[in-house]
Amino acid sequence: MTNFAIPPQGAVPPYALAIPHALLIADGEVEGDAAQEALELAGFRTRVRLSFAQAARELSSYDGIDLIMIEAASAPKALLDIVFARADTVARERALAVIATILPEQIDTAAGQLSGPRAQLLCGPRASERVSAAALSRWYARGALNDAARDTESVRLQRLNEEVARIADTLARLTRGEDGQRRAGVRDTGNGYRGPDEDKAGEATAREIRAVIRSRRMRAQFFTDELFADPAWDMLLDLFAAELERRRVSVSSLCIAAAVPPTTALRWIGSLHDAGLFERHADPSDRRRAYIALSQKAMDGMRSYVSAVKRAGLSLV
Repeated sequence: MTNFAIPPQGAVPPYALAIPHALLIADGEVEGDAAQEALELAGFRTRVRLSFAQAARELSSYDGIDLIMIEAASAPKALLDIVFARADTVARERALAVIATILPEQIDTAAGQLSGPRAQLLCGPRASERVSAAALSRWYARGALNDAARDTESVRLQRLNEEVARIADTLARLTRGEDGQRRAGVRDTGNGYRGPDEDKAGEATAREIRAVIRSRRMRAQFFTDELFADPAWDMLLDLFAAELERRRVSVSSLCIAAAVPPTTALRWIGSLHDAGLFERHADPSDRRRAYIALSQKAMDGMRSYVSAVKRAGLSLV
């Protein structure tokens, strides 16, 4: 494991001040080298590289960083919660970005602990996805990505790979109107009168929604998944059914419901949370675990959609 010493206070030359700095936490040599290469390609300088044991002891001791990069695949299980929690605390206190590369079985732990506004979770990422995430974090570090411009810049940066480009394009259609202003993700259906009988007739059952989900999954038996990938809608359907069943949905379960690679699903969960459609709830019995639910706005939208489809005599899709 290679460690990079932090230069003494005042030793950084003036021309280097514009270069964002990263703190890298990794036990695995291969994963750590891949992360460091991605950071360099995105324009970061790795100021220090720590093992998980070191990070658990001294993470908060390091100043002058803009990003915390965590490679968790080879992390000791006993230290995972500690490092995630401390990284989240430091990131929140100092307004830092966090990127965590995780295994599928670490999704719930990471999602429960790394809940800051600048946290990105990658699961089995390709090199281009690592670079894309780091590049987006660099915009955060420079302060160039304010709330008004964040989505536009995210789309441009995420086009570093084909899959993320498709997701960003779909998300733009979902959350933006023609005037470029951010939308809530659910259209205003107006205040037109509907009789109580009409509304009752249009109510959905969990069984109906589960049947729609099963029908959508059956397409994979006959066509490749990429042709019909629609993770946002698949997750909305799953959470809607879970709400009707009064059942909680973990982050890892929702990633499975999205029927796309975990990194893609995690990115969508973050985007739909930012759009005000998803809410994150901590497990009261285990603060390390988080559940995802539809916001009231999203529930109203789903109920209205189902009612409109049924009144029109159409089938749910």
